[in-house]
Amino acid sequence: MEKVWLEKSYPPGVPFEINPDKYTSLVEMFETYTNQYRENTAFINMDASITYQELADQARAFAAYLQTKWNLKPGDKFAIMMPNCLQYPVALFGGLLAGLTIVNVNPLYTARELEHLLIDSDAKGILIIENFAHTLAQIVDKTKVEHVIVTGLGDRLGGLKGFMVNAVVKHIKKMVPKYHLPNAVKFNHVISVGQNAHFTPVAVKPTDLAFLQYTGGTTGPSKGVMLTHRNMVANLEQSKAMTTPVFQPNQEIMVTALPLYHIFALNSNCLCFIAYGGTNLLITNPKDMPGFVRELAKYRFTAITGVNTLFNGLIHTPGFDKLDFTGLKVALGGGMAVQRPVAEKWQEITGVRLLEGYGLTECCPMVTISPYNQTEFNGSIGLPAASTEIRLVDDQGSDVGINEPGELWVRGPQVMKGYLNRPDATAEAIEDGWFKTGDIATMDEDGYFRIVDRKKDMIIVSGFNVYPNELEEVMAMHSGVLEAAAIGIPCTATGEKIRIYIVKKQADLTEESLIAHARENLTKYKVPKEIVFIDAMPKSNVGKILRKELRTLAATKAAA
Repeated sequence: MEKVWLEKSYPPGVPFEINPDKYTSLVEMFETYTNQYRENTAFINMDASITYQELADQARAFAAYLQTKWNLKPGDKFAIMMPNCLQYPVALFGGLLAGLTIVNVNPLYTARELEHLLIDSDAKGILIIENFAHTLAQIVDKTKVEHVIVTGLGDRLGGLKGFMVNAVVKHIKKMVPKYHLPNAVKFNHVISVGQNAHFTPVAVKPTDLAFLQYTGGTTGPSKGVMLTHRNMVANLEQSKAMTTPVFQPNQEIMVTALPLYHIFALNSNCLCFIAYGGTNLLITNPKDMPGFVRELAKYRFTAITGVNTLFNGLIHTPGFDKLDFTGLKVALGGGMAVQRPVAEKWQEITGVRLLEGYGLTECCPMVTISPYNQTEFNGSIGLPAASTEIRLVDDQGSDVGINEPGELWVRGPQVMKGYLNRPDATAEAIEDGWFKTGDIATMDEDGYFRIVDRKKDMIIVSGFNVYPNELEEVMAMHSGVLEAAAIGIPCTATGEKIRIYIVKKQADLTEESLIAHARENLTKYKVPKEIVFIDAMPKSNVGKILRKELRTLAATKAAA
């Protein structure tokens, strides 16, 4: 990626390069900003809030407990398995202050998935929300986990409210199955004891591991992505570089609906907004769209991140269009392709463009982002982040030309150290510092990149490459479609044929009308041969549609 394109396309005030060594670690970054913004509100959840000073004090108490009561040492692995609530940032930064490596865990993991992760990471301790403690109880004896902290959703809400939330969750909604973890301690006990314990500062090096982020395991057991403090500091500085002309210290409220255990929210929301002294509004259950909208109505928020399905859900939720958007500066989509109909409707309602970024867990995650001064949706994932090089490579390993598709390779200070205990997978993924993403992209004359699709999701019809993202966007343009997902089905005549799964927005939507719509907007070989209506799409924990599960569903029905 030559800078000639960046020079004519980068917006004013955005540097081409960042200093990945600005801080020796996330610990130095955290201490710098919590001291600078000590009176600001750092996090809000269910109307309860915590200032930066309170966050720093509680994080040190958490760290002191781990050091003095459990004797955890720098480099030990500590898992966090919970949704967005105030306990999360306290434990996150407390673990980092103690020099530990944080292992972020999806609370919806099955016992089998959790067992693999805890064994693979060699985790010594875990903080878990009580709603899923029964999952841990099934497998903890098979792991090296010695220390368990259990917490309830209301534990840091204070007083009567906290008591009531925990009581409703446990006794009214019956959301806490019985479990047996006899040596577990309560989160509030940890903070209380830790406040009277001695915290010993730890010298954390740039090369030390800050996080183990586990991939989804689409091609086998999930792999632990090793992200160093330098990786994370670099990506934080890249995020700041791309947003500094927009965001101002002490003034921002970021809506954090994506879970903090996901790398997107961890960097773009949690870490980046700490650097601005901003507030993260933590949404515990974004799937409750009416409740989500009611929560948004309480605040004059200035930024929001999400995936396409989250934005699509919001714009179709009654009352969303009545919210106050006068403070909103940036809406950023990632994790999956942002569809034009969703972006255009979002901008129509809010008056703010829905920008798209691109990243991967292996890159902390930011690789590209749409510039802040982009006035409307253009279907691109934007420009390379500062200090980031990109190549587009064909199957023979040669660079492709302008507007030609190739696999996206990335090189920069945010690229992971490697996969834990997987030197073979690391060597396969990284070549001379270049990380091979597995995504197919194009670049135009101005240096804007567009993701065509995943290599493995590409459909080949009679030798022609068909990309699901394009099909899904076209189908989503139909007024009767709420969501669409395209996969390839084996076909003796053409190799593969196209099947599209549809969730209806209008009950009278027909297969015939969709085929007619496709014929108007797609070349003949891209027109789907099959339309299947379903009630709901299978989705990941952050709302990304799982084509893999649709392919499994199709194969199962074909075999029946």
